[in-house]
Amino acid sequence: MSGASREIEFVVYILQYHMENILNIIQIVLAGLLTAAVLLQSRGVGLGAAFGGEGNVYRTKRGFEKILFVSTIALSVLFLGVAITNVLIRQ
Repeated sequence: MSGASREIEFVVYILQYHMENILNIIQIVLAGLLTAAVLLQSRGVGLGAAFGGEGNVYRTKRGFEKILFVSTIALSVLFLGVAITNVLIRQ
């Protein structure tokens, strides 16, 4: 066996052995990023609209707001995928 194939086998062994820990760390990081993205979007949204205050004005998202919106969707899909994978691996 060459040295490169031994290294690859070692990396595969480590990944299989520590897969649950790696997924837990990824899920925690995604949860933090998703929380930050949601909190950044919620500016200008308050309880006033719920009690008869100003109504929502629909407008097109542009620039950073659109990037934040799309990244929030992507983060939520990734988080869901990692959570389901985490559950399936533990069974």
